[in-house]
Amino acid sequence: MDTASSEITWIIIAGAILTYMARFGGHVVLSRFKTVPPRVLAALDAVPAAVMTTLFAPVALTNGWPEAIAMGLVLLVGLRFNMTAMLITACVSIVALRHLFG
Repeated sequence: MDTASSEITWIIIAGAILTYMARFGGHVVLSRFKTVPPRVLAALDAVPAAVMTTLFAPVALTNGWPEAIAMGLVLLVGLRFNMTAMLITACVSIVALRHLFG
């Protein structure tokens, strides 16, 4: 195995360990509550939206109109429908808009 492959392997292993530790740590913290406070539940419910925004907002702002329009469409769908509808809207709209606008 060459050096680059070895480094990538160790990065993947370290990422897997850190992901497991974060999930296990979250379970340990939440298991200490008899009932989970409403503020904690609200914060946990907001995590998927925060992650999606973190991943896609820079793309929408730097890559051009198709991405920005798709992001707007997904935002509108998200106000009314569930995450599955948002995902379908995102996939279909970005493919269609990239095809139309090149």
